[in-house]
Amino acid sequence: MKVGFIGLGNVGGKLAGSLLRNGMDVTVRDLDRNAAQPFIDQGAHWAESPAAMAESCDYIITCLPSPAVSTAVMEGADGILTTLRPGTIWAEMSTTDAGETRRLADLVAAKGGHAIDCPVSGGCHRAATGNIAIFAGCDRATFEKALPVLTILGRRVLHTGDIGSASTLKVMTNYLATINLVALSESLTTMKAAGMDLATTYEAIRISSGNSFVHETESQVILNGSRDIHFTMDLVLKDIGLFDQIAHNNGVPLALSPELCNIFRDAIDAYGPRENSPNIIRRYEDATGLDIRAPGFPADIVDDEPEEPGYEVVVKRG
Repeated sequence: MKVGFIGLGNVGGKLAGSLLRNGMDVTVRDLDRNAAQPFIDQGAHWAESPAAMAESCDYIITCLPSPAVSTAVMEGADGILTTLRPGTIWAEMSTTDAGETRRLADLVAAKGGHAIDCPVSGGCHRAATGNIAIFAGCDRATFEKALPVLTILGRRVLHTGDIGSASTLKVMTNYLATINLVALSESLTTMKAAGMDLATTYEAIRISSGNSFVHETESQVILNGSRDIHFTMDLVLKDIGLFDQIAHNNGVPLALSPELCNIFRDAIDAYGPRENSPNIIRRYEDATGLDIRAPGFPADIVDDEPEEPGYEVVVKRG
């Protein structure tokens, strides 16, 4: 099977690396040819355009920063849909709009292809080791065709239902992670103001009911001072904005979601859209004059679990 991968950013590059590491025949593309060069050096092929990739690949993965970019890659003058062959799988791994994914999936189906939305969750460090989680939205037959590649890209793969369901769940999980990040920023700042040792505070959270995946990753880079998890504030706002729109479209009145969007809009105004997302802590540091750092924490999060074969997560019912 020939697999194409478009979008070699912080997450996409690591996912493409998993394919190469596991011996897949991979063709890559990114707007920045320099981003693709390390993969080409490892044996990947280069596609001059999305259309050229679709001419030669059986399974095309897109991992892109926004719904607009995904649409352009699919429907542009040299887009995937111009040359998509019957039987080709299009796997949309971007965190994107479910409605737009469904629309593009219909166009893929009209060409005789199969579409799946399969965003990832778990951070760049797990994407790098093939241990990330994957949500997969599509019909069951497409899921079973796509699964062998998905289990190379990730460890736990959950079939979430029809096309679009995975994207809907993904923005929900990103919303929850962002709520947690802001709550941790407020908690760490408050403990510092109260005179508590921040390393002790970190451990108190870690061993308690207040613990979370976000704490064990993002709190560490906050305390280190690097504030780098390879994710930026503009992407956070995009994701939580998508969640907020889902709630609005379905008549759910939310209190936290609109405020969370406002917090990140203000932070982007103050620090810029490409600021590292954990630097939301700066809102509290700047307001209090406190320095929320402590020695002994890493600048970057590394997955310390060995790469393991992926598998389908089966939902328990009844």
